[in-house]
This record gives sequence, C-alpha cells and structure tokens, in this order.
Amino acid sequence: MSTATGSSRSSRPTEETGAPATPATPAPRVIMRARGLELAFGTTRALRGIDLDVVAGEVLAVTGPSGSGKSTLLHVMAGVLVPDAGRVDYAGRDVAAMDEAERSRLRLAEFGFVFQFGQLLPDLSALDNVTIPLLLARVPRRQALERAREQLAALGLDGHEGKLPTQLSGGQAQRVAVARALVTRPRILFADEPTGALDSLAAEQTMQALTSATRAAHAALVIITHDPRTPHWSSSPTTRAPPPTPTARSSCATGA
Repeated sequence: MSTATGSSRSSRPTEETGAPATPATPAPRVIMRARGLELAFGTTRALRGIDLDVVAGEVLAVTGPSGSGKSTLLHVMAGVLVPDAGRVDYAGRDVAAMDEAERSRLRLAEFGFVFQFGQLLPDLSALDNVTIPLLLARVPRRQALERAREQLAALGLDGHEGKLPTQLSGGQAQRVAVARALVTRPRILFADEPTGALDSLAAEQTMQALTSATRAAHAALVIITHDPRTPHWSSSPTTRAPPPTPTARSSCATGA
C-alpha cells in the first residue's frame, strides 16, 4: 500500500560540524486517497476496509487470486461503482459524491484504462482506435490524429497505424490499447490484468511500455493483477488481496 510519507530534513549546515545536512526529500504527491472502502454484493463482501494512496509518478500493484476483489476495487476507485462505506478522494472531492455525468467526464478526461484483452474496436485501424477518446473529448480531428500518431510512435508502433487489430500481434495490440489510454494525458492510468492474455515475452514488453510511458507522462499507474511477474514493476509496496474466505469469499485486504 502506497502511503503519503516524506522527510522534512533541512539542507542547512549543522551547528556541530558546519557540513551540509542531507537535502530534504520531497513528500510524495498523493493524487488519490481511498479510506475504509467497503462493498458487498448480497452476502459476499467484496471490499473490507481498504485504505490506499495513489502517488503521482508511481506504479502501484494490487495483487491476488481471481475473485478476491481486485477489479471491484479498481471500479470503485474509478467511480464506476459506489462503495457501501468509505470514500475515494480525488482533486479534493469524494468521487462517489459526484453525479454520474461528472464521474463520466472524470473517466474520459482524467483517467485512462487498459484491459486484459485490449478491447480495441476490430473494424478500426490502430490509429483510429487511439483517436477515439480524443474525439469524444471534442478535440479537433486533425489535432487528434496528430496526437494519436505521436503516442503510437512513442510506444514503438510507427508503421502500424493503418493496421487492424487482427493484423497485429498480441503484444502490439496491447500497446495500441496503452496508447489509447495515454493519449488523453490522464493523471491516473488503471490497468486491469494488462498482461493476462500475453505470453512471457509480450507481457514483459507490454509492462516495459506501460510503466515507461506512464512515468514519462508523470501519471500514476494502478495495476490489477494475479500475474506473479507483474509486481516487480511496482514502485510502491504492493497491495495484496488474500484468498477468499468462507465468510467473505471476495474479501480484499491490504498488507505488506
């Protein structure tokens, strides 16, 4: 679990030695804070008292087996689901207190999403797939196409702009999905099992592209995964969801 901690040590010389002290370490900039999240589906408790911080420029991995509440947590953080208790604070506001139109605008303009199977539109080229969120945000088409080309090139996909998803390898298609998620310049990128459908090499390439591009954009990356290869990309302590229990089959808890 990522926490907002930091040092306030002075960089002025000490009286005893006259030597400069260690420069102050800036506190992490928390851009989203979740506290006490609870959510149940009938008698199944999907989330139970979840606390976590999302820090700008960092990668946070949420791990655990299928059914442990990882995707539910992502949906609550992104404002798709409203928790039964607790809150998610973003930009000084409780996401659940926003109306649906506000949450939709937030997901379009401030958040990006990458899913396990990419969810690219099969009849559109890679370029057109990446352009879609910009057009939905009313960016002029010429400018949208230019930004989409730049984003694809940044992910090593120049020369593939005109290809349909079926003409791309699995790894290339997933990088198109990453480009689509990043082209709106989101502050937080949510990735739900982004390597789950890829082989080892493609998964490694996708994670390299995903983490490098997110950090270059000074955004935060929240990865939901049960892939044991993924957490080593995290720059924050990993939030883990334990195996389901008989009393709370989809419980999700935090731990070191």
